[in-house]
Amino acid sequence: MTDRMNMLDKAWASAREPGLPWAAEEYELLRDQVRRFVDEEIKPRADHWEDDGSIPRPILRRMGELGFFGIRYPAAYGGADMDAVASTVFAEELGRSTYGGVADAILVHAEMASLYVFNDGTKAQRERWMPSIISGEVITAVAITEPDAGSDVKAIRTRALRDGDSYVLDGTKLYITNGVHADLYCVAAKTDPSAGSNGITMFLVEKGTPGFSVAREVDKLGWRSSDTAELVFDGCRIPAENVLGAEAQGFYSIMRNFQNERLVLAAMAIGMAEAAIDVTLSYVKTRRAFGGALWDMQAIRQRIAMLSAKVEAGRAFLYATAWRMDADDDRLRETSMLKALCGELVNEVLYACVQFHGAMGVMRGSPIERIARDARILSIAGGATEVMLEVVASTS
Repeated sequence: MTDRMNMLDKAWASAREPGLPWAAEEYELLRDQVRRFVDEEIKPRADHWEDDGSIPRPILRRMGELGFFGIRYPAAYGGADMDAVASTVFAEELGRSTYGGVADAILVHAEMASLYVFNDGTKAQRERWMPSIISGEVITAVAITEPDAGSDVKAIRTRALRDGDSYVLDGTKLYITNGVHADLYCVAAKTDPSAGSNGITMFLVEKGTPGFSVAREVDKLGWRSSDTAELVFDGCRIPAENVLGAEAQGFYSIMRNFQNERLVLAAMAIGMAEAAIDVTLSYVKTRRAFGGALWDMQAIRQRIAMLSAKVEAGRAFLYATAWRMDADDDRLRETSMLKALCGELVNEVLYACVQFHGAMGVMRGSPIERIARDARILSIAGGATEVMLEVVASTS
């Protein structure tokens, strides 16, 4: 399976338009670097992070030193000036780690929240924050979801009222990844509640700002090594210079950045599906039942073969979409299709993989049990499957 994946990487790289700065060898180098870091730094320690509910800051700073947090950002800020294909490689390999919480926390910082600072920030905001974000000294979170507003972004209720040279924020955010331990938060609030989606503005809020607090850390079924929090803004006063982009343009910023979020979540899903199939192949080839290995049973062999084919097809669509995003970053329809497809596919794969493990598949401490828990949220986070399909239908 690994050989087939490497062949696919080369096929996509060779199909790209000539003149682009990153050739196949550089994607492979990045993949090797991420995989080595996962094997040497993440896998030996991640069980402890699952218990602790977060990733130690020295690990995140080490990832920053290695350049993993600046893959698509300019060299002027310490980035690598790569592209969406490179981000996809990064996210896929994090998914293959089998620790979805680790992948989630890292990708929210590197490929989701930090995008708001880079894409929408002023020159001064970028110069102040991007070098520290890329180095891992500053960890970011994006706070959009609320108790009564998830995929329906325009339904958020958090208010931001102008008061002289400041804005005063009031409201609650929920299910915020990196919410406990982040240093910088990109927060969506209504500056004009009567304007619906046209009244949303994005703000930068630093940890420790008076009136801003982490109300509680929430417990979850999976992604246990990523901290998730409820945030409260109670008369939180921030300077007007902390507006990200223009006032009332927040909804458009969110919709644009959602496309990359859905791309990397789909890549994470494919990586998790690949890892689950690898783990299951090892198990069924050694587990004996009815006088032979489970692999000797035709139904099991053929089911795994079909799942492998579906994952290969999903992976091809994934890299095709990343390639197209590099040519034109407005790929709402494709990223919505991709997120829906891969979020459902990884759950289909994990249902079968748990089944083939039998009782072992539901035992805590079993890799397949952990992957199955972590996979479940991938049909919800970043836009539920049903919402993604509505987006696709509306653009068809």
